Amino acid sequence: MLLKDVTVGAVLLLLCVQSLHGSALPAVSSYEFTAYRMQQYNLAQRKHGCRGAIVVAEARSADEPVLTRRCVIMKVQDFTTEKYLEAQRQNAAAIFILLPKNISSVPHETIQSFMVSESETLLKETPLPVYVAPEDEQLLYMYDEVKQAAATRTLSIFIRVLRSMITATAFQILVSNNAPIKPISDNTIVTLEGVLPGALEDVPTIVVTAHYDSYGLAPWLSYGADSNGSGVTILLELARLFQKLYSSPRTRPPYHLMFSLTGGGKYNFLGTKRWIEENLDHAESSLLHDNVAFVLCLDTLADGDELYMHVSRPPKPETPMHSFIQHLEEVVASRFPWVKMSLVHKKINLVESTVTWEHERYSLRRIPGFTLSHLEDPKSELRGSILDTMSQVDFRKLKRNGIIIAEALALYMYNLSDKGSPKDVQVFRGQMDFQDSRMSSLMHFLTSVPRATQLLDKEPGHILLVNSLEHEFKRYLQQVHRHTFRQDKRDPDVTFFDQMNQPIVMYRVKPAAFDLFLGGCIAAYLGIVYYAVQNFSYVYTKLKEAAKSKLQ
Repeated sequence: MLLKDVTVGAVLLLLCVQSLHGSALPAVSSYEFTAYRMQQYNLAQRKHGCRGAIVVAEARSADEPVLTRRCVIMKVQDFTTEKYLEAQRQNAAAIFILLPKNISSVPHETIQSFMVSESETLLKETPLPVYVAPEDEQLLYMYDEVKQAAATRTLSIFIRVLRSMITATAFQILVSNNAPIKPISDNTIVTLEGVLPGALEDVPTIVVTAHYDSYGLAPWLSYGADSNGSGVTILLELARLFQKLYSSPRTRPPYHLMFSLTGGGKYNFLGTKRWIEENLDHAESSLLHDNVAFVLCLDTLADGDELYMHVSRPPKPETPMHSFIQHLEEVVASRFPWVKMSLVHKKINLVESTVTWEHERYSLRRIPGFTLSHLEDPKSELRGSILDTMSQVDFRKLKRNGIIIAEALALYMYNLSDKGSPKDVQVFRGQMDFQDSRMSSLMHFLTSVPRATQLLDKEPGHILLVNSLEHEFKRYLQQVHRHTFRQDKRDPDVTFFDQMNQPIVMYRVKPAAFDLFLGGCIAAYLGIVYYAVQNFSYVYTKLKEAAKSKLQ
C-alpha cells in the first residue's frame, strides 16, 4: 500500500513539472521599451491631457470586469470613449495603447473610431496616465496573454482556478521615474516669411500661409501628414512655381505674393498671432500695413472630393476675396466638376479665448482672409491624431487641390478670365506643372519626425526640420525673415510639461495562486521523501518481497 502511495505521489509531481514546462514562456522575463505619454498642457486657463506618469500595476485586458489599480492594455481597435471612461470610473492605474507599425493595414472604420475617441479624450484633463507605444513582438505577446486570460471568464470556476495556479502568466508594468512632472514655458515658436515682389512697389499683397506643426494623443507620435503637412507641401510648391513667373519682368504680376509658415498652429495659432502683432504693432514698415487683398490659409488638403472655404464673414461682391473665390469655383467647375465646393460662414465668438481656423487671427485685425480645407467641421478629429500618417494622404487629390489653388491665383493676378475659360487657359502645365516626385519628397520629409510644438525647439532633428523649411524659403523667395517668439514665463500663452517619453519595464510574473501551488508541490515532495526515509526498512522489505514474487 505504501509503495502504491509513493508511486502515485511521484506521478503527480511529474505531471506538475510537465505542466510547468508546458507553460514556459519563450521570451525574456523582463523587457524594457520606450512609451510615449499622452499630451499634457495648459492653454487659455484650461488643462488638457493626463496629469500622471508613474505606473506600477499588473496588465489587464479591457475586457476584464475588474480594472481597479490595473494597467489596461489596448490595441487601436479596442480604444473607445466608452472603455476609456470605464477605466476612469474603475480607477484603473493606467491605460497602455499599442500602435500598429503599419497604419495602412488598419481598416478605415477602425481609424475613424480611434480618431473620434482620441479627440474626445484630449478635450479634458485626467489624472490617469495614458501611454502609447509602437507594437513589437514582446508587447503583442503580452497583449495576447492578457486577452486569453480575459477569455477564461467564460470557463468553469474549477478550470479558471487550475489555470491560474499552474499555467497563467501575469505581467507587471513599471514606470518608476520618481521625478515630479515639471512645467515647460520657455518654448520658442518660429514663423517664417518670404516675398515675391510685384511689378510695382505700391501694389496689393496676397498672403498664402499654413501652419507646420502637428498634434495628436502623444506628441512624440504626432506626424501630421494631412494636418498640416499637406498645406505646407502645397505652399512650398506654389512658392517654387510662382517664383518662375516672378523671375521675369514680362510675367511678373501687379501683386506682392507673401508666403508664411507659422508655428503654434495647433495651440490657438500662437505663431500667427505673434507674427501679425509684430508686423502691425511693432514694425514701421510691413506688407501687412499696406493694402492686403486677402489671406489664403491652407489646412488639411490631402484627401476628399470636397473643398470648403471657411470665412468669418461672407465676402462682399467686388472685393478681391470674392473675386478670387469665384475663380476657385470656375477652375473646379471647368476642370474638376466632381469636386464639391462650399462656403462655410462661422462668426468669431469674441467671448471664446481660442480660435478654430487660422484666418480668424487675421479677421480679428480686420484683414480679409479665409481657410481652404477638405474638412467642413473645424473640430474634426482628422485635424489632430497620431494616426494622421502618410497612409491618410492621397497624392492625386493633394496635387489636384494644389492645381486648383495655383490656377485660381493666376486667373486672379493676371486677370485671365476674359481670355477664355479656366479649362482653356492653363498656366501650370508642362515644366510649370506640380512635380509628383517633389511633392512626395516634401511629404515624406515633413512626416519623418513628429512636429509637435513642444519638440520643435528642443530636439536636433526637429530643429533641422525648421531650418530646412527656412532654406526652402531662401531658395525661391526674397526678403526671407525668421521670427522667433518667446513666451512670457510669468504669463505664458501655453504651458507644456516634460516626461513625454518614458522607459518602461515589463516583468513576467506568476500570480499569487501559483506560489501557493508550488509551495504545496514542494511540501508534498518533502513529505513523501520524509515518510520513505522514516520507514525505509518497511519499504525495503516490501520491495524485496515484490521482487521475489515476480521471479517465482
